[in-house]
Amino acid sequence: MRRLLNGLYDGAAALAALFMVCLLGMVLLSIISRQLQFHVPGTDAYAGYLMAATGFLALAHTLKRGEHIRVTLLLHALPGRMQRAFELWALAIATLLALLFALYSCKLAWQSHVFADISTGNDATPLWIPHMSMALGSVILAIAFLDELVLEVMGKRAPAHRDAALHSE
Repeated sequence: MRRLLNGLYDGAAALAALFMVCLLGMVLLSIISRQLQFHVPGTDAYAGYLMAATGFLALAHTLKRGEHIRVTLLLHALPGRMQRAFELWALAIATLLALLFALYSCKLAWQSHVFADISTGNDATPLWIPHMSMALGSVILAIAFLDELVLEVMGKRAPAHRDAALHSE
């Protein structure tokens, strides 16, 4: 199960990296097309869709690597049992919020498909396509938070180190 979950997080991160490279290509295409006096319709919209896809698909991998912003000052000031209780409470709330966000993201993508929503730009992209990346990323993030919560309950979660914030730059 651990290998499957890690594969899911790594796969989402690889897809995010691919979308980031595509984002670079879209921005370069936009710049080059302006310099050479021709227009490629939809480049700004597609760059936005790719940026959103990159961000959402990278969330779970970032969480599992311990790279999300955490307020550890308060956490490390608490005694052992209170620290664990606070950690469990925070993970439970984060899991609930991630599950709700995933639910509503999936609902948005589904409704965009059912109502045949299209973008207002020249490209008239069906909006369920870019909404799918948000829905997929938020579902994987909810799974990652649930994974972290289960690991914390079982006592198998790696603790946050006091100097972890110093290594992020």
